[in-house]
Amino acid sequence: MSYKNFPMVSKVVFGRGSFNQLSEILAPKRLSMNAPFIYLIDDVFKNNIWITSRIQLSYDDKIIFISTKEEPKTSQVDALVEDIILMTKALPSGIIGIGGGSILDLAKAVSIMLTNEGEAKDYQGWDLVKNAAIYHVGIPTISGTGAEVSRTTVLTGPEKKLGINSDFTPFDQVILDSELTKDVPKNQWFYTGMDCYIHCIESLSGTYLNTFSQTYGDISLQLCKELFLDDTLSEEESQEKLMMASWHGGMSIAYSQVGVAHAMSYGLAYLLGVKHGIGNCIVFDHLEEFYPEGVKLFKEMKRIHKVELPQGICANLSDEEFDIMINIALNLVPLWENAIGKNWRNTITSKKLKELYQKM
Repeated sequence: MSYKNFPMVSKVVFGRGSFNQLSEILAPKRLSMNAPFIYLIDDVFKNNIWITSRIQLSYDDKIIFISTKEEPKTSQVDALVEDIILMTKALPSGIIGIGGGSILDLAKAVSIMLTNEGEAKDYQGWDLVKNAAIYHVGIPTISGTGAEVSRTTVLTGPEKKLGINSDFTPFDQVILDSELTKDVPKNQWFYTGMDCYIHCIESLSGTYLNTFSQTYGDISLQLCKELFLDDTLSEEESQEKLMMASWHGGMSIAYSQVGVAHAMSYGLAYLLGVKHGIGNCIVFDHLEEFYPEGVKLFKEMKRIHKVELPQGICANLSDEEFDIMINIALNLVPLWENAIGKNWRNTITSKKLKELYQKM
């Protein structure tokens, strides 16, 4: 039997204030005076001097602020790559992503597309990337998605929402500074935290489960329960625990897979532009049939944190629109195999998915 030989993030710094070590970490990685570092930063930090003043630019280093109002698109990756090629004299020394899951995914995708020909959409799938990415660093400013540790970069393309899943995707360096997450709005904190929780539920109850995945998943799930069922934690404790829950949750799916909620939320994202965290929550709320205990606990967490999910987002969709979402979801074969098993097509039909979407 042949086992998957997965790469992991090769270097990680953890600790409050560790963001201050960024320039010291990057210095030895600079290829030349003409090879800049390119910082992709969530534009929510555009006027945030507390973050931007701590980034030391040298030579031709550039900051590009990016709006995260929409999910990352393959066309956005292509445009960024083109801009970077036009503004730099040589291949950059590295790409540094500072933000939530969307920015981290863009940083991973851009670093891959700077060394691989064609368009980002050509690489949506599993193990299609031929050349190693340039050096890339991930600095999460919100916890939950697991994007800082995963080997995928989730993108919406012209025909599908699917990640660039490859051995070249994981970051070379991650800085986990929980202090950077201190200003995350309450609802966003909950949605991305639930993304992490749902990773665990889907991984731990899947047919792909193995001891590697289970070990990480168990730790992440325990941290999620401490965080979301107990509101007596200090802010600092809460931030650090969610950061580590996100890391372990991301690791738990490295050797397994996610499941029904993720497959169906990809459909919502592609058609309606629903962001990943909230999309997972909207779907998961209706999945008692697949994850009875997980959904029961999720509803309890919603109640404790007084979170109301949007209702009726699929109420006025046409049959054609339902079909688009259903086809996106059905194409995610490994997710369904993990959730249901090899014979998943016997139970997961277009009719079944339509009934579920109609509840949302």
